[in-house]
Amino acid sequence: MKGQSTVDRASKDGKNKEHPTADSRELCVQPFLKWPGGKRWLVSTLIRMIGAQEYGTYREPFLGGGALFFALRPKKSVLSDVNADLINTYRQVKNNSEELLQRLRSLPVNQATYDRFRKQRTGPTLERAVRFLYLNRTAFGGMYRLNGQGGFNVPFGGGERTTAPLWKYRLLQSAAGALRSSKLSAVDFEEALSLAVEGDLVYCDPTYTVAHNNNGFIRYNERNFSWEDQKRLARCCHEAANRGALVLVSNAYHDEVLRLFDPPQHVVVTRPSRLCPQIEHRRTIDEFVFVFPPRSRAAKKPVRRGVHEK
Repeated sequence: MKGQSTVDRASKDGKNKEHPTADSRELCVQPFLKWPGGKRWLVSTLIRMIGAQEYGTYREPFLGGGALFFALRPKKSVLSDVNADLINTYRQVKNNSEELLQRLRSLPVNQATYDRFRKQRTGPTLERAVRFLYLNRTAFGGMYRLNGQGGFNVPFGGGERTTAPLWKYRLLQSAAGALRSSKLSAVDFEEALSLAVEGDLVYCDPTYTVAHNNNGFIRYNERNFSWEDQKRLARCCHEAANRGALVLVSNAYHDEVLRLFDPPQHVVVTRPSRLCPQIEHRRTIDEFVFVFPPRSRAAKKPVRRGVHEK
C-alpha cells in the first residue's frame, strides 16, 4: 500500500476485556453486546484521533456493538443501523432494562431454550429483545449470522457462553444510562449521514465488502454491503465533511477501497484475528481508518496521507 509507515497495534492477545475493573467502572460503560467486527480494540486509537475537539451531535450509522459511543458517552447522539432487531434491542435496553433482566435471568441456558429462540421470528418488542440478547450471549463465538431467509443460523455455544455477565456486571443498567439522551432509528446509512451538519462527529463502521487482507468477510446484515454501498458511503462521507462534520470511517485494508474513498487522511491499524480459537495461531489483520476533517478546518492547513501511530 502506498503511503504507509508505522502502524497502530492492538493488544498482542487480541482479547476484548469485557468486565470493568473497580477503578474503571465509574469512568466507562462497556458494550452489552458481543459483536463480530466490534471495535473495542480500536476505541483508544479513535479517541486519540478525535482529540479534545468539541462536537455537537455524535452520529453512528452502523451501530453494531457501539463501542465508541459507550466510551465517549456523548451528551447528544443519534444512533442508527439498518438492522431493525438490533435497534429494537437498544430501545428496550434504554427503556426497559430491568424488565429485560428479569426475563433473561428466568431463562435456562441450554440447547432446548436456544433452539426455541432460534426458531422464533416475530413477537412483541420486548420479547424480540430478550431473544436477541439471549442468542447473542449464548451463540457460538458471540456471532450474529442470518441465512438467506433471515433465520438465525449460529450453533449453540455452551460452556462459558451465558447471559450472566449482563446482570453480574450491570451491563444493561449502565448502558441504559448512557442511552438516556440518544435517538435511535432503524434506517439506511445514507439517510442517517444526510443529517450530519457542521460541528457533528460521525463514526462509520460498515460491513466490509472487500475482506480483511482479501479474505471474504461479511459481518451481520441479511444483505451484503456491496461495492455500490461502498460508493454511496464514500460520497456521503465527503458530503458530510463538506457540510462541516468530522467523519471517521473504519474499512477494509485494500487499495481499491482507499482509492474509492480518497480520504484526506488515513491510518492503518493492526490487530490479531479473533476468528481462530488458538491465540498462538492467530494471524494479524490490517484495517483502515479514514479521516474526513470538516472542510472549513481542513482548508486552513495541509493534511498528511498515511498518518500512523504506535
